[in-house]
Amino acid sequence: MANTKSAIKRIRSSNRKRQYNLRYRSQARTYIKRTRALLEAGEIEQAKAAADLAVKTLDKAASKGVVHPNNAARRKSRLMRQLAAAEKAD
Repeated sequence: MANTKSAIKRIRSSNRKRQYNLRYRSQARTYIKRTRALLEAGEIEQAKAAADLAVKTLDKAASKGVVHPNNAARRKSRLMRQLAAAEKAD
């Protein structure tokens, strides 16, 4: 356990930030999973709408510093490639 006042305060603030970041990270993961599930089910139109929400949440997470901008870009790129491949196959 922390011994100094500043270390104790740092633990409190780190926990607050962790909870805040968890909200955005979880939301982005949820939309990505939903999009991939719809792609596997063959629901291309619904997957497009879910992909738009996934991109929006990833951009929001990147703008707030929850995930690195390159990480968000990589995830969006992979998701869009999967969407394009599903559209092509359909």
